Amino acid sequence: MRVLFLHNNFPAQYLHLSQLLAADPNNTVVFGTKHTENVQLAGVHKVNFAPSREPTPNIHHYVRNYESAVLHGQAVYRLAEQLKASGFVPDVVSAHSGWGVGMFIKDAFPEAGYLAYCEWFGRAHGSDADFDPAFPMTPDDVLRIRAGNAPMLVDLYSCDRGLAPTLWQRDQFPPEFHSKISVLHDGVDTDYFFPDPAQKMLLVNERGETVLDLSEEEEIITYVSRGMDAYRGFPQFIQALGLVLERRPKAHVVIVAADRIAYGPAAPEGNSFKDYMLKQVPLDLSRVHFVGNLPYGLYKLVLRASSVHVYLTRPFVLSWSFMEAMASGCLIVASDTPPVREMMQDGVNGLLVDFFVIEQIGDRICDALEHGKDMQHIRDAARQTIVERYSQRILLPKHVELLQELAAT
Repeated sequence: MRVLFLHNNFPAQYLHLSQLLAADPNNTVVFGTKHTENVQLAGVHKVNFAPSREPTPNIHHYVRNYESAVLHGQAVYRLAEQLKASGFVPDVVSAHSGWGVGMFIKDAFPEAGYLAYCEWFGRAHGSDADFDPAFPMTPDDVLRIRAGNAPMLVDLYSCDRGLAPTLWQRDQFPPEFHSKISVLHDGVDTDYFFPDPAQKMLLVNERGETVLDLSEEEEIITYVSRGMDAYRGFPQFIQALGLVLERRPKAHVVIVAADRIAYGPAAPEGNSFKDYMLKQVPLDLSRVHFVGNLPYGLYKLVLRASSVHVYLTRPFVLSWSFMEAMASGCLIVASDTPPVREMMQDGVNGLLVDFFVIEQIGDRICDALEHGKDMQHIRDAARQTIVERYSQRILLPKHVELLQELAAT
């Protein structure tokens, strides 16, 4: 089977799937990407594309993303012509939808099966955009969100199948497309992310330098996100810490996140959310440790050493880190929002809290710290959920079967 993956980044969510396919000598795997750094995967032929220019300056902001998608699609089409000239014609193409990389793939390879990765469809009402009253929607936001779905709609029209990682994410798409979109998660590597009750919070980098040593501490609260933003509940988390650190004088906090906004609105007053919230909530910073983004080898140790892991999110794309924390047997305090409820039941495999009720978040963190030894069954159930339903061992073969099915049509 000849497979072409398309994603602006490399290898993104196709890391394990592309490696599995490439390990079979009967497959040829090509990965088209904008990523130009010297990162390679064994057996995967990485090829680059680049838009010919940036979107038109001062173009109407409703259509800026659409023009960007067209430029990306055009660049991929030109890459496809080069691949054909070199003798490579895929049986199936899997592309991350929304950025335009798969927009013209059916024109480039009309006989190939096209699987569109359908991660998110924007809705002005009823999901992420209008969830937080602290960031009210404007009519301009409503119109921009509707127009912003145009690249995705082109893909939904032209693809043979769509793929959404969770039922919640599938359900954000228009109902008329649901029958076309399979629900199949990327899967979690449960052999890599697993519990280790003996793990201490001692992080040492590849050069042998100590990044963080909390090996003598017994109460460690962890928080993981790409950035520090409103979508992942960073303001609410910091507010809750103001309560928790007063009540738990021995508790430490480890925040694995970059000081940037990965999703959603800007922070008030032009600050980062970190700067803004630390001005609003005085914390003992000798007990709050901002470690930035960590390599996977250290990140997994943070999860294993966690006493309580906090995950807060708007009704949005569910973070991989949330499921990796479950696989690691973390005791998780999480927001009672739809994407979380798809995988977590309060008191069974986690502890759910109202995203906006700071006192409740703080109380549940403190309760988990106080009675954590009595909640081992919740930790065990969290891991079991991932092992039984979302393990890569189970899901990766299903991804291969879906590609094979499309390649044969």
